[in-house]
Amino acid sequence: MHFLVTGHTGFKGAWLTLMLQERGHDVSGIALDPEPGSLFDRARLSGSMAHDIRCDIRDGETTRAAVRDIAPDVVIHMAAQPLVRASYLQPRWTVETNVMGTMSVLEAIAETSSVAAAVMVTTDKVYRNVDRAAGYVEDDALGGHDPYSASKAMADILVSSWTASFPGCPTAVARAGNVIGGGDVSGDRLMPDLIRAFSAGEPASIRYPDAVRPWQHVLDCLDGYLLLVDALLSGGGQGAWNFGPDPESFRTVADAADLAARAWSEGASWQADRGEHPHEAALLTLDATRARTELGWRDALDFQDAVRWTVDWARHVDAGADARAITVDQIRRHGNMRGVPDRVER
Repeated sequence: MHFLVTGHTGFKGAWLTLMLQERGHDVSGIALDPEPGSLFDRARLSGSMAHDIRCDIRDGETTRAAVRDIAPDVVIHMAAQPLVRASYLQPRWTVETNVMGTMSVLEAIAETSSVAAAVMVTTDKVYRNVDRAAGYVEDDALGGHDPYSASKAMADILVSSWTASFPGCPTAVARAGNVIGGGDVSGDRLMPDLIRAFSAGEPASIRYPDAVRPWQHVLDCLDGYLLLVDALLSGGGQGAWNFGPDPESFRTVADAADLAARAWSEGASWQADRGEHPHEAALLTLDATRARTELGWRDALDFQDAVRWTVDWARHVDAGADARAITVDQIRRHGNMRGVPDRVER
């Protein structure tokens, strides 16, 4: 089966590309250039892909042409401006990428007859946040205080409107929590910030240490997306789906930083940055009951393992190990833990 992953040069996109290749699928991608030091480059992904196309999804004509040329069986749309703090600095770019970029991909799918299923990835931040301890469920109200959250909520609504208005391939929306894992080099994310500081022998500076997030390893998140693809190809799976961890993994930023520091080595530390920062939600939680009951999905890694696998990946690569080999090893270990390492129809 031929998958198209938009945003394949990003952190989650690179993991998904390798995961699909390990399952025997052909993978193509359209995305912007990877960030310096990206997993995409470290894992030498470009040479193993069917198509590796540089494309700004805000450009609808170019996006449509690229998707038509690739002619994939399945599209997983992950390309986005994914950072809250960056959205305050570049709100127009954020909205154009996340909303009109999603429109470009929807139009491209509609014009490409080979596409049999599509998963459009948004975020846990699409929900109107009311600091509720119980996890948000799929039919809760959408909202967005910051430009990033608002743009993803708009994209989510756009997908719902599009699928209701126009006939086409089975399509679903996937919403995940705070996804962590090796190889993330984004700025203003907890794990990359911690690992950069630990590697340099410096204390990490942490914003909002008391904020609560639903921490989840990237492999569990992506396993959910692929189960959703399987459901779509089997005649179900449409609508919105949460892929969040068990409530035991709803932990503070300080909890995650403490565990990461212990896992790195003695001497790793962090300090709270109590300066002025743009608004970020104090409490984010997800209820993934639907995915568990209807798709049979569950996390294989709990909070402690998710953090430890992330730090373990970084420590090995920091010591000179091959990034692709470490990533593939974790993919295989995770598949063995799940018990059914290949569940996507070929």
